[in-house]
Amino acid sequence: MGPVIATHGLTKRYGDTTAVSDLDLVIQPGEVFGLLGPNGAGKTTTILMLLGLTEPTAGDVEVVGLDPRRHPLAVKAAVGYLPDSVGFDDHLTGRQNLRYTARLNRIDPGEIEGRVADVLHVVGLTGAADQPAGEYSRGMRQRLGMADALVKRPRVLILDEPTVNIDPAGVEEILSLVRRLADEEGVAILLSSHLLHQVQAICDRIGIFVSGRMVATGTIDELAGRLDDRVILEVDAAGPPDAVLRTLEAIDGVRSITRTDDHWRIAATADLRTAIADRLHDAGCSVTHLRRASAELDAIYRRYFTGEDVTGSGDAPARRSEVAS
Repeated sequence: MGPVIATHGLTKRYGDTTAVSDLDLVIQPGEVFGLLGPNGAGKTTTILMLLGLTEPTAGDVEVVGLDPRRHPLAVKAAVGYLPDSVGFDDHLTGRQNLRYTARLNRIDPGEIEGRVADVLHVVGLTGAADQPAGEYSRGMRQRLGMADALVKRPRVLILDEPTVNIDPAGVEEILSLVRRLADEEGVAILLSSHLLHQVQAICDRIGIFVSGRMVATGTIDELAGRLDDRVILEVDAAGPPDAVLRTLEAIDGVRSITRTDDHWRIAATADLRTAIADRLHDAGCSVTHLRRASAELDAIYRRYFTGEDVTGSGDAPARRSEVAS
């Protein structure tokens, strides 16, 4: 099967403002693709063009092999969409809201009850299905929104900031469901978010979206591999702080050193744990704690979202930290 989403040169301008510029995007069946960028980057505008809800200014777009501009109803029938703010009739129960959506999508009346029951089970709302939607918590409404998007059995699921204002347990449930739909049902999922660590948890690939442009695409490892200070190490060693600091500064590949929470925090060009342990041992400073921290996303954030230069050469001098007495 070919890609379920494909764009080339997709552009949207509003007067003199370019919301999305020259976007090339390909998403395959069963893939979870994270569209990652700050608020206002153009993520929602991109989604609206994919759904045929706004006309591109230029470029080409296909969703499930169809142009949303020419076949908007067929595209909508194949795509489930969860916006960042889900609207339901608060006086209707969750089940009644889903029945209404099923009828709008012209699902065979004989299938509606079965489908509604199935999606309520998938999102974990069977026990609350007959409560008015107005009594649902924010997390429950998001799960009802997922059920609403799934009732048509879509080939593509588009989620716009699906975990905003949800408690940690609810976030874990939503992300677990997304991953399961991709792995078990083969649904292609486009997840738009500004939350790096949530995207890292479930996405196969990530597109970094800034000021309307896709500035980088790849897996977390591929994106981090382009950065020089992608490895963060935490070290604690018994010995005079000045001696520990001097030893760490002398190791090739160390970019910077800071002191936090009784640990030395080292930004490095590679995993230097062996070199650090050996050098500290030779200096008479015994290592009591040495681990690699998962900081790749922090470096990606600084590179693409704040414009901070994190590409300096590996022989740049380390920054001496304030040494605790």
